[in-house]
Amino acid sequence: MAEEKIVRVKINGEDIVAYEGENIIELCRRNNIKIPHLCYHERLPEIGACRLCIVEVEGARNLLASCVTPVREGMNIFTHSPRVIEARKINLKLLLANHDLNCTTCKRNLNCKLQKYAEEFMIEDIEYEGERRVEPVDNSSVSIRRNNNKCVLCQRCIQMCNEVQSVYAIGLQKRGFHSKVSPPFDIDMNHSACVNCGQCVIVCPSGALTEHRDIQPVIDELNDKSKIKIAQVAPSIRATIGEMFGFEPGTPVTGKVVAALRELGFDYVFDTDFAADVTIVEEATEFIQRFTENKDLPLITTCCPAWIKFGEQFYYDEFKHMSSCKSPMSMLSSLVKNVWAKKIKINPKNISMVAIMPCTAKKYECLREEYKGDTDHVLTTVELAKLIKQMNIDFKNLADAEFDNPMGLSTGAGVIFGRSGGVMEAALRTAADWIEDKDIKSFEYNQVRGMETKKEATLTLAGKEVRICVVHTLGEARQLMEQIRKGESPYHFIEIMACYGGCIGGGGQPALPAKELLAKRMEAIAKVDTKAPMRKSHKNPAVQLFYKESVGKYGGTKAHKLLHTHYVNRQDEFV
Repeated sequence: MAEEKIVRVKINGEDIVAYEGENIIELCRRNNIKIPHLCYHERLPEIGACRLCIVEVEGARNLLASCVTPVREGMNIFTHSPRVIEARKINLKLLLANHDLNCTTCKRNLNCKLQKYAEEFMIEDIEYEGERRVEPVDNSSVSIRRNNNKCVLCQRCIQMCNEVQSVYAIGLQKRGFHSKVSPPFDIDMNHSACVNCGQCVIVCPSGALTEHRDIQPVIDELNDKSKIKIAQVAPSIRATIGEMFGFEPGTPVTGKVVAALRELGFDYVFDTDFAADVTIVEEATEFIQRFTENKDLPLITTCCPAWIKFGEQFYYDEFKHMSSCKSPMSMLSSLVKNVWAKKIKINPKNISMVAIMPCTAKKYECLREEYKGDTDHVLTTVELAKLIKQMNIDFKNLADAEFDNPMGLSTGAGVIFGRSGGVMEAALRTAADWIEDKDIKSFEYNQVRGMETKKEATLTLAGKEVRICVVHTLGEARQLMEQIRKGESPYHFIEIMACYGGCIGGGGQPALPAKELLAKRMEAIAKVDTKAPMRKSHKNPAVQLFYKESVGKYGGTKAHKLLHTHYVNRQDEFV
């Protein structure tokens, strides 16, 4: 790779070294110079739509959008000159003049970039009057709520959906004053190609796109004395929810999550990591059988509901490659209602199962026909944090609590499901032991770790090559599936996650756009794994006992009935 050429520029009178070709906003970020922006995002193509990031460059006739203007030798840049400040104020006022200003009832209240900038620029009066766009709110999706009255036309959601995820569920419709973001032909989200991943929610700066909230139904269940209330907690939650209560990003808060759920009134709190361990013994069994028979390879993991729907819509013809395993969420719910409830003589109909998930697509998953009756409600990380605050629980000062057994006992392999590469690494820990027929002591699969959106490696197990690949984002998934469709895939085993970073970057997580902050979440997951007394799923004694007493052999008839699923051709379900 060629060395980056160094250029010298001035910013606000200071000499600064830059890389030729980098945009002004990127240079300013590296030097802790804050420039307001709505459309710019480090992971998205730059389009210069919002015009809040404008700067003054000596010799240039007009103010320039810093997100699309590359630096060059000798540039003299002013980021906060009187001319720049005045222009930004005018642009902000024009955005606010056509914006729903019911901030106190907005889901992004106090966490909205438009609100933040209005306060920073001391905007108190908006002198621009005239007709405003008024659009009906789209509540059709079980996962995502769309309110175009709060849209600032920054187009981040479009860039994410089309350029990164390659779903093309939404776009910029109409022109001029009537421009708006919506699915094609003005259909609702429920009938679009949307896969419920919520990545549009993560990048929306103004509350136009938010998760569909199910907090009140859960409160109603908690107040129902006839119900036995059970919560299950996904792996990544412990690495992210703390951010909403003042903890540093990357701080694991497992015990406080359990304690908070008990304070809310749940009778039992189980760990989805237990079911992640169950997923691994089933998936490793499935992989070894296919690998041994050289049949229907590559095998593709199926924990991610957004990826599943994406595959059903665009690549159903290649679904012989999909694992038949349910996700850990649905596995745990199934085991609770079909095995555990019978053991302790509880009627499953009296159980309310609430899953705490990082993912807006999990709301869709629990309503799928194949999973109906398993999980009753899904709350995202953000929703749980809001519920805890509403109930006046002092999360930060809670004494740590433990999960309930037997489905509270899990391994480090279960917790790493929360980050990209974790499912693959957990599966390899078990599959390698079984293929080699020994307890392998060295099992740190560093090749599948990190934030690269595509990671691949070749391993040797029992003298045979095993080629693996891990991708996150659906754009990467599409490239892999096109390769498989052409019969050109070199891999034996593939992990696909829809969200950047895996579940730590899910659509239901606190919005943290910076890559380095996602890396801290990944580090938190790693800390929990490395400190775990057990780090291989098949070593979990609670899992072993469940199979021995209730499920039978790994991959057996009863296991398939309880823990496996089928898929649906959805190619005709959307425009």
